[in-house]
Order: sequence, then C-alpha cells, then structure tokens
Amino acid sequence: MHVLGMSILLAWSSTSFAELVVNNSPVASGTNGSASLNWSANDASQLMEEDEPLEISPQGSTSVTTTLRSGGSATITSSSSPKNTVQIRDTFSNSSNYSSQPSVNARAALVMDAQTGEVLYSKNSNMSVPIASITKLMTAVVTADARLNMSEEITLESIDFAGAGGKNSSSTLRVGDTMNRAEALLFALMKSENPAAAALARTYPGGRPAFIAAMNAKAKQLGMSSTRYAESTGLDPHNVSSARDLGILVSAASQYGLIRQFSTTPTYDFNLGYRVLKSNNTNALVRNGGWNINLSKTGYINEAGRCVVMHTTVNSRPAVVVLLGASSSQARTNDATNLLNWVATLPKRI
Repeated sequence: MHVLGMSILLAWSSTSFAELVVNNSPVASGTNGSASLNWSANDASQLMEEDEPLEISPQGSTSVTTTLRSGGSATITSSSSPKNTVQIRDTFSNSSNYSSQPSVNARAALVMDAQTGEVLYSKNSNMSVPIASITKLMTAVVTADARLNMSEEITLESIDFAGAGGKNSSSTLRVGDTMNRAEALLFALMKSENPAAAALARTYPGGRPAFIAAMNAKAKQLGMSSTRYAESTGLDPHNVSSARDLGILVSAASQYGLIRQFSTTPTYDFNLGYRVLKSNNTNALVRNGGWNINLSKTGYINEAGRCVVMHTTVNSRPAVVVLLGASSSQARTNDATNLLNWVATLPKRI
C-alpha cells in the first residue's frame, strides 16, 4: 500500500489541525510554498472524522433568497441556521469605502467577507457559467461527507481517463496506477487530476450515478440555485454555477479541515511504487506563498476560461474570492492579486 505522507509537504498533526478547525482559525499554506509535513492516510481519516462538516436541514426545508435592489445592494439569506450552516447575509454597497474597486479581466467575480457575509466586490455574480475544475471542490465535499475509508486502495481504470463532455482527460497518471483514497483526493484538489476525480466518483457507494446525485443534492441543500453538476471532474461544460453560488460552496468547504489542507498543499511527490510524480499546486498564489490562503481550487476548459476560488485571510479579515472566465492564467493571477491587494486597503472590521 502506498502511504500518503511518505513525502507530503504539510506540517500539522491531525490533532493540532483538528484544533485549528474547531477554533475556526485560518490555516497557513506555508512560506514560499515550502511547508513541510508528514502524515498517513490514517491521519487523513482521523482528521476527517474530527471535522464538523456543514450541517444542512432536510432537503427542501432551507430557503435561500437573493434580492437585487437599486443602488447595488444585494441580500442572500437562509431561513435555517443549524450549527455550522453557511449563512450569507450580503450587503453589497457602492459606498465611498469601496469606490475605488479594481476592474477585473474575468467574466464574473465575487469577493465576500467570509465572517460577516458582506459582499465587497461583485461582477456578474448571478450569471450561471461553466466552472471547469472548480467542480472538484464539490467532489471533495461529497467524498468527505461520505466518511469513506481514506486508506482504501484505488486502481485507476481506463474509464477514469475517458474524459467527459467530449473532452480527453489529459494527465500524467496512467491506467493501473494505484493510490489510496486520500492520495486520489489530494491529486484532485492540489494538482486537479481528472482521472483521480473520476475514480473518486466511480468508487463511491452506488457508483458514479450516486455520486453525481449527491453533488446536486448538496448544491440544492446549500442553496446553490444556479448550479448543476453532470460529472465529477469539470471537463463537461454542463457543470455550471455562478460566482454567488461558488461563494456559498467555498464557505461550506472551508469548514472541512481535510479540504483546506489538501487544496493548499504547495507541492507533493506522489510515490506510485514504480515512479514518483513531482507535483505542484495549480494555483500560483499558493505555490508562491505570499498570501494566507486557506482553501484554493483552479479550473480551465475552453468554455469556462480560467477560473479560481479561494478562501483567504487578509488583514485578519477572512475573505472568499471567486473569479470565473479569465482570458489566461496570468490574467487570472493578476485579477486575484489585484483583488487581494484591494481587500488589504479596506477598513478593518470592528
């Protein structure tokens, strides 16, 4: 069995990390992409068990409404509020505090105060568009919710490389590669490997159809009204969402220590037994280590453009950043950097 943690680069024990989750403290991704850590798949399982994932009321009993009013104000509220439920009460204001908002290249964008729910920046945030590998964030949530054995061996099959939506699944992985479920999840989150995400759905109880149903059920429960999932990788352009909905998903996913940890791993050497895959996080801001990024996921297909979602902490303010449809990787990075620099200039919350 290949043990996750033979060369993984992150440095907290499952116990200390669980304490961070319970205390709702931000998780640093390391300095200049050089955090160092060792844990096994058993540690990942323990961390998953100690997490307090988002609690959702029974399907149909949660009402989320969005109202747009003149002057740019918006309100998103949920009628139910069990422990750890995402509660977004956003007030987007064009007041003088935010008058010098940066322009972004992306087709749609959202910046939200993750603690108060205030929308700090919005561009086409209710527009439903293809989301590419941002899909894998929901894949991770559904996997974590299932409390599956993280040490279970998964062998990649040809079907995992078939792609989706008519697209081939480009990958450094090969049919027959074997890894445990924790490694598959890390592959999907930090390196955005499509076969790993496909294998997570295939090996889910009930198989791929049950997994996709769980993805859409979770989206509905969270109040993601503009979101639809067709498969688990993001290759299919029928996976669609809005910046507003993804703000909700990022807020929910940030409550899972396992997802926070894996999505912000800067670099990892995957030991597949007969070869080692040296891998880097797909988000340059995570690799460079200049920002305190607690959760990250990038995405790209032609229909979606370059996308990224992040949960970050800027000047002690937890913030969610969503960018969809940037024209290039550099434009996406520039947009994210400009928005983070702008958030750093805002008045601090009291």
